[in-house]
Order: sequence, then C-alpha cells, then structure tokens
Amino acid sequence: MADSVRDGGPVVDVHAHAMPMPLLEWLASEGLADLSRVEADKVVILDTRVSGVGAGAPLPLARSMYDADLRLSDMDDQGVTHQAISLPPFLMGSTCDDEDLVVELVRRGNDALAEYVAGSERLLGLVGVPLGFAEGEREVRRGLDQLGMPGAAIGSQGAGRDLDDDANTPVWRLLSERSVFTFLHPSGVPAPARMKDFWFPQLLGYPMETAIATARMIFSGRMEAHPFPLCLAHGGGCVPSVRPRLQMGWERKDVARTTKRPPRDLFNELYFDTAVFDPTALQRLIEDVGADHVLVGTDYPFDLADRDPAGSVAEVSLGGGAREAILGRTAAKLLGIRD
Repeated sequence: MADSVRDGGPVVDVHAHAMPMPLLEWLASEGLADLSRVEADKVVILDTRVSGVGAGAPLPLARSMYDADLRLSDMDDQGVTHQAISLPPFLMGSTCDDEDLVVELVRRGNDALAEYVAGSERLLGLVGVPLGFAEGEREVRRGLDQLGMPGAAIGSQGAGRDLDDDANTPVWRLLSERSVFTFLHPSGVPAPARMKDFWFPQLLGYPMETAIATARMIFSGRMEAHPFPLCLAHGGGCVPSVRPRLQMGWERKDVARTTKRPPRDLFNELYFDTAVFDPTALQRLIEDVGADHVLVGTDYPFDLADRDPAGSVAEVSLGGGAREAILGRTAAKLLGIRD
C-alpha cells in the first residue's frame, strides 16, 4: 500500500461483495443452498436457479463475506476507508424466470446486506434489483428509502433477458430521476457452452458480457432517455476497446444509428472501476476515459481481486488531483460519503 494514502483522503472501493449468513441460511432452509462445506472448505453450493452456474458447483465463501469485523480489518490493511458492497452475481438470480423466487431472493438479500453494513459507517450497501420483473422499481425504491442504501447494483441480465427489456424501464427512470450511483456487474456469460473450461466464465465471459450489456443499454436508447451514474466492473471489460468500433457503426450503418447523441458521448458518461490487474492496462484506461471517471474497485474478497488497490493506483503516472479523484473523491461524491 502506498504510504501517501494512509493519512490522506478517502479510498472508496466500489466493487466489493458480501454473502450475509442470514440470506444463506434462508436459502438452505428452502433447499436452495448447501452450507455443509462452509467451515471446512470455505465454499457454498447454490441451486442453479439462484446462482446461474452449473449444478453442484462449489462457490468461494471467504469468512469476510459474512463477518463484517474481519472485512473491516482487511480494509485497514489495504488502506481502504469505505466499501460499497453488493451481493455477488450468483446471488442475483439473473437467469431465472421464476418471479416469486427471484423477488424473494433479492428482497431478503437486500435486508441481509443492510443488516450486515449497519454496524459501520465505512460499509455501504448497494440495493440489488430483481431485473426483468415489475417488482424491480419498487425494490429499488425500498432499498433507497427504507433501507437507506446510497446506491444500486445490477447484473447484466434479468429474468434471462437483456437490460434493455421494456420491463426495466421503470427502474432506469427511477435511477435517473434520483441520479443514483449504480454498479453493473456481469451476471451471465455469452455462449456458455464455449466458456465451460479453464475458468473462462470469469476470465473471459464476464468482460464480454459487460460489453454486450452496456452496448445494448446505449444503442437501445435507454441511457440516452434515462441517464444515471453507471459504473462498470472490471474496468468495463471489453467496453473501452470496442468503443471506437461501435461509434463507427453508428456513423456508417443505418440500423445502428438508434440514438440522437453519438455513442461516443454516451460512453464518456460511464464510470469504470480499477480492477484490471495491470498498471499498463490501468494507465490506458485512465487515458481513455479520464481520471474523473475511474473509481477504485477490487472485487474483494474473491481470489481474482486486487489486494492492494491504493498501490495499484500509485503505480500509474498521474498529475494534479487525478490520484485523489480515482482513490475516492469522485466515488465519495457519487455515494454521498462525507469526510
């Protein structure tokens, strides 16, 4: 960790996950989770309707997923002052079309997450959304108004459908009206049969899924009609590299010219986390989208996480107040964090 961060301004991690035990215990009581390996192997097995992954797949469950004190200790070690926490993609039910199950899963998940973060002002919960269903807008409103969550977290699909599905329009309208910070995490992968080996769903599928979901939000006109501060996980995945090609398509192909504003301008309004795991890649991301649109993100506490986010930012050449903006100043403003 960079020494300059220890006594400096806020360091806000917008990409962190929790799996509160009350939610897991409810899932187990419904026959939707196997908790028998939690202590010995630090894994949980979830019903595929909940997780969206293959039946019987062991999913990592670090103790800090349900132990807030341990999380806070890890944050101290990393120099992180605040975390904006969301449920991981395999607790979103994104590919499930059982409305009753998904709505109850997300509702209980939000309640459990609100309870998990309640003991510390350093932990902020992001309200989950049952996308694809009529309850989506109501659950966001409940999370913001009743649970006091300062932002939202969405997957890349809902009810097995894309984000630009008409069912989600009330959600986008509410997020836009209130300018709600929203974190988009991939919750599915394209061509699952081709991704089943080599840990490709996370390594390769997620970056592509993020690009597909984001491009559909922009080319469908959803982000133009209902703009809100949207941050993409994993440095936006493939989004930064395909932006010029998408812009060219809008300029040259009538079928792609679906918005009044060019995609370039709409992409420029997005935010991107720093979870790219390489200083050169992070430098290029910052040069591409601007330091004021890059936020610290670690993917804590998974194996594929940045364990020294401040150190990662310190490796990049930055001028002026860019470093402070990336580490936490911008995120603090978006999430309403006070010094």
